[in-house]
Amino acid sequence: MSRAGQWFHPVEPSPDASIRLFLLPHAGSGAIIYRDWESLLPPDIAPQAVTLPGRHNRREEPTYEEFWPLLEALHEAVLDDLDDRPFAFFGHCLGAQLAFRLAIRMEEEGGPAPVMVGMSGWSPVGFFQPTEEQSRMPESELVEWIKKLGSFPAEIYDNPEMLALVVPALRADLRVAAQYVDDGAGVACPLASYGGRSDPLQEEPDAMTHWAGRTPSYLGHNEYSGGHFYIDTHAQAVTAHFAHRLQRIAAHHAR
Repeated sequence: MSRAGQWFHPVEPSPDASIRLFLLPHAGSGAIIYRDWESLLPPDIAPQAVTLPGRHNRREEPTYEEFWPLLEALHEAVLDDLDDRPFAFFGHCLGAQLAFRLAIRMEEEGGPAPVMVGMSGWSPVGFFQPTEEQSRMPESELVEWIKKLGSFPAEIYDNPEMLALVVPALRADLRVAAQYVDDGAGVACPLASYGGRSDPLQEEPDAMTHWAGRTPSYLGHNEYSGGHFYIDTHAQAVTAHFAHRLQRIAAHHAR
């Protein structure tokens, strides 16, 4: 499945790396948001960024508009792609939501599971959650909203052709996120969280503190200047921090 639908970019992880890292993007986007990470990460970590159906090279495929069927498809794609190497997840915004639930699902099944999870720009408590109605707001309102978040390059907003590519995927992802219900679940593996100091989607000032109760091995929260898309300007710092911890955890697992 992962080959046919090209869930991952690059399709093949580097054979020289000892650790694999699946990167999950924010609502409306795809693998492109992690385009610089391969050059920023050390060579022993092989990143593969996820592109969901309905965007970029998968534009002709129907989008998922329900949370659990999407998680199921993603789970199958990851399982199909795994080899014997340890692996981790890192997600931003909706990508964090999916990475977290995917890790929970894999641990519950007792098979392969991530050795570490990175959560960026989202927390199960105290963060904005879109509603079904908001996913259907008129395009002009939707564009104004994503402009405030700074979630896409400025040239997209004045380009009808570019907007026509972005908006349907964004609407679908908002509907997916609207269905998420926090059940207090957690993961057994270590977890690190990251966020922007002035993220407009963080509705409660203590939102990121809730991660501490979702794993017995919480590696702390790292905050950077900027809003919801702080990750664009701080990719080097985030990758360095995450990679350092992932290398230590993977080395421990290899013993």
